Amino acid sequence: MLKVMDWLFRQPRSVKRVISLTFDVVFITLAFWGAYVLRLESFELLASAKHWGVLFITMAITLFCFIRLGLYRAVLRYLSHHAISAILISIGVSVVVVVVSAHYFHAFLPRSVPVFYGAFVLILCGGARILVRALYNQTTKRQKTPVIIYGAGSSGRQLNTSLLHGNEYRAVAFVDDNHVLHRSILQGLTVYSPTGLSWLVERFGAEKLLLALPSLSRQRRREIIEGLEGLPLEILTIPGMADLVSGTATVSELQEVSIDDLLGRDSVEPFPELIAANVQNKVVMVTGAGGSIGSELCRQILNQQPKALVLFELSEFSLYQIDQELSGLSLSANLGVRIVPLLGSVQRQNRLEAAMSAYGVETVYHAAACKHVPLVEYNVVEGVRNNIFGTWRAAEAAVNTGVETFVLISTDKAVRPTNIMGASKRLAELVLQGLAQRQSGTRFCMVRFGNVLGSSGSVVPLFKKQIKSGGPITLTHEEIKRYFMTIPEAAQLVIQAGSLGKGGDVFVLDMGEPVFIIDLARKMIRLMGYEVKDAQNPQGDIEIRVTGLRPGEKLYEELLIGENEQPTLHPRIRTAKEVSLSWNEMSDFLKDLNLACEAYDQEQIRALLLSAPLAFNPQAGIFDLLWVERQKSHSL
Repeated sequence: MLKVMDWLFRQPRSVKRVISLTFDVVFITLAFWGAYVLRLESFELLASAKHWGVLFITMAITLFCFIRLGLYRAVLRYLSHHAISAILISIGVSVVVVVVSAHYFHAFLPRSVPVFYGAFVLILCGGARILVRALYNQTTKRQKTPVIIYGAGSSGRQLNTSLLHGNEYRAVAFVDDNHVLHRSILQGLTVYSPTGLSWLVERFGAEKLLLALPSLSRQRRREIIEGLEGLPLEILTIPGMADLVSGTATVSELQEVSIDDLLGRDSVEPFPELIAANVQNKVVMVTGAGGSIGSELCRQILNQQPKALVLFELSEFSLYQIDQELSGLSLSANLGVRIVPLLGSVQRQNRLEAAMSAYGVETVYHAAACKHVPLVEYNVVEGVRNNIFGTWRAAEAAVNTGVETFVLISTDKAVRPTNIMGASKRLAELVLQGLAQRQSGTRFCMVRFGNVLGSSGSVVPLFKKQIKSGGPITLTHEEIKRYFMTIPEAAQLVIQAGSLGKGGDVFVLDMGEPVFIIDLARKMIRLMGYEVKDAQNPQGDIEIRVTGLRPGEKLYEELLIGENEQPTLHPRIRTAKEVSLSWNEMSDFLKDLNLACEAYDQEQIRALLLSAPLAFNPQAGIFDLLWVERQKSHSL
């Protein structure tokens, strides 16, 4: 039977229609004569030419109705209410035709025969189609992965309908927190309490759990996900309500559980007056526009409809990508924003000044920086030049061209830094604080925050890749912990913080509570359907391997140097009053640092960084690759 069904469904549509038509001819014939035999308990009317005439007329009109109502265009495996309605209407017409044609041919027609005939046609023509669909669903059901749907609301029911028409998953049960729905049956599936999930997994052999809860707060989603961690299930979810409403996603588009959901942090809606103040109807430049933060800043800025958006980026490929994306967004939303893609290095002040002057830039978001801690340790001079001198040159260009607001994207690694990257970003902050004291027409401020989820340097994409490849997950230390924030929230807060600046302000974003990276790794392993392999569970799937701290890496990050912080108009943005240098002191320091960089004097660079008010506390020696190689050759 399975081979016959498989052969049937592999045939062209035209062949299937001929087969359906042939069977309907046989079924209508059987129904017609079966009604007479059942009523008369005799086969003698089979020889009646009048009755064959009635059958011929009835057959032709019934098949015509089937064709006109689209019954042969309906795909049997997806038989719908429309097809059932077509059958019922056609049978009604067919019964009427039997009565009328029997009267016309003066054929003998007992009153019960039309009733029997209609019932037989319904059973044979309609029942055969339902049987074929049932057989097909039964055969394909065995090939589909059994899943449980968490959420029996409208989204969960829509998801189940989509799964029925798909070839990958089959739902075996609903789970819902609403006790009123428990033990009820929806779309043929029983609704259970979440407390019975372990039993459901064992009973139905479910391999995945699909979260159909698009409108829940992130905090509540985190609570639910934490309750699922002990189950041997991969957790998938449907898109959020915003994406569903906007039409950018559908219920059937399943995704891996977002790390945002693991953190359980609900973002605060942006304040319209803050997010628009420095952007709307202004010419805005974003340096490092192709990076993780820079590109999201561009997206958020574009939504506020600036006069023009200047993308300044060193990487040609990154610039091409973000230019294509933003130009497409502007065109599709009919925003009419001019997108200007400019290649260039922030260390070239003349290039920056030319761009700012030519386009009349009013606001600059300086996101260009070397951010990867070990790479900056291995390439000290380039890291220092890009992060410190690049910021200085960009800021001087902004002053010389009359830019109104200059916002530096800083980092929590600038607080009591243990690495060159953090020290260079703290020095970049001091540069802007010194320039702010010169009383120029440009307002300088800096926004400090921790790690962003999904950025190019984040552990999250690395962990996902390692889990999918079978492990192990590599972790530098069991006690290491970090602050995390989503890229869109960070970008929104940066834009709003820039509007609060008065000159030389250091803003600190509320990052919530820091997260132990090893806990994050364990959660990701479980939510992707695997078990942690360790001493307690040697038969697990994914091992977490501790490799040791990398050069310049520390166990935890801080956001404040001192205790002197004040609230602002925004609940997630605070301002800090911290030590700074006068511009004369800063200028002299930069001259000395520049000379040390030109001489490639790593020891002098480190000595200068240690002498500055950075609270720089390096944990090891100098790791610059060229310097180390030269030291080796000198010692030979």
